[in-house]
Amino acid sequence: MKRTTIILLMVCLCLVSAQAQTESIVEHPEVASSLKLLSAWIEGQIEERDLAGVSIGIVHDQKLIWAQGFGYSDLKKKIPASPKTIYRIASITKTFTATAIMQLRDEGKLQLDDPITKYLPWFKINNRHPDAPDITIRHLLTHTSGLPRESAFPYWTDFEFPTREKMIEALHDQETIYASETKWKYSNLAFSLAGEIVAAVSGEAYEDYISNHILKPLKMTSTSLNLPKSDQKRLAVPYGKRKKDGTRDIDPMLDLKAIAPAGAMNSTVEDLAKYLAFHLSDGKVDGHEILNVNTLKEMHRVHWLHPSWESGWGLGFNVLHYAERDLIGHGGGLPGYESAINMSPNEGIAVIVLANAADSEPYAGTPYSITDRAFEWIVPAIAEATASPTIAKKAGPGWERYEGKYRDRWGVSQVLILHGELVMIDPAAQNPMASIRKLLPEGENTFRIDGGSFYDNHGELVVFEMGSSGKVSRVKVGENYAYPVK
Repeated sequence: MKRTTIILLMVCLCLVSAQAQTESIVEHPEVASSLKLLSAWIEGQIEERDLAGVSIGIVHDQKLIWAQGFGYSDLKKKIPASPKTIYRIASITKTFTATAIMQLRDEGKLQLDDPITKYLPWFKINNRHPDAPDITIRHLLTHTSGLPRESAFPYWTDFEFPTREKMIEALHDQETIYASETKWKYSNLAFSLAGEIVAAVSGEAYEDYISNHILKPLKMTSTSLNLPKSDQKRLAVPYGKRKKDGTRDIDPMLDLKAIAPAGAMNSTVEDLAKYLAFHLSDGKVDGHEILNVNTLKEMHRVHWLHPSWESGWGLGFNVLHYAERDLIGHGGGLPGYESAINMSPNEGIAVIVLANAADSEPYAGTPYSITDRAFEWIVPAIAEATASPTIAKKAGPGWERYEGKYRDRWGVSQVLILHGELVMIDPAAQNPMASIRKLLPEGENTFRIDGGSFYDNHGELVVFEMGSSGKVSRVKVGENYAYPVK
């Protein structure tokens, strides 16, 4: 009896310890500093480039440990973007379609190397390569089918998407571009056909299958293919690229119809965190298996390697190889929306970024650039926070009063405490870490600049002049002044 009590007590203590570690990880000095840097940089990109709204989330150990909104989901009404803001996630939908296919495969209802005509007998297209292997389901999921990028309609020009009947009929006038298995070619048409296979094999409409077998089990209550009226108030306004006069047009809301399995879904950071947590898990939710753990790994590994050997494709997912890690994910873009998800299974970390403006150029401030910065800055900090305890470098007493944005005639700099050091960055730079300036204490309210670019004030003094309220009134950098941004 006593032994059983002791074992139960030990189990409870372990659970409490694990929970405490998860809850406090963002409060770890290294993680908190890195999140502060990331936030400052995103805010700088929004201000410098007049971006609309961005929502971001970071998943660690299958939990959403940090989520934040920046800018506005509605510029006119000044509604702030948040982790609950709904965005169109566009081609990230393809990963859901692939997940559905793999569920059906695990149930024995199809095989990846089955020809698609086994399930879509109406599929008929002019084949320029009659000696090529039959197009299979695997080809659809890896973009190696050789099919055209789109169905035979100019819907990215006139925004008039085909019905299922029109898409099927138009196949007769289309032709294959490459022989299957010979070249990689991204294809919305291919994933539209994959969605048709989900419906044909399951006996459910594509939308119903995704809802019943993925969204509901994962409790993704704010994710849909057709946005319900109850969620429309949370949908971010879709803004086009900023025009020369600084304004943005509002892009139309598109009904993708037959192309829906390739890019029609709506979701939030909070919901996608549940989805990526599932992809980083053993495939079970509340004891119920959504997908076999080995199947998840099968989806994430490379099935097609690009000639550069730097990237490839899994089953529905993009695979990017870096020296530090491999990232598995997908991006998305529709008029007025951009999105990106990336996960590192080896590190158990994922990042979600959703935006409501089409600002692919310049690169800074877009979803993929933000996920890159998150993995560059946040992931090493999380690794340190979860490693053996170390003595963290402590910031000087009262340094918090120096933190903030300061403007001079040339732009804005931001002072913040990063990893126990006081630093100055350019929050509008594409990579503020490239020219970060450390502020080394020299005396009361006085620091000396260490680092920065060749043309910067490196080696000179920074003096924070304090007002009667105890707040910084201005900063002398070298021989010139900058003033707090209010």
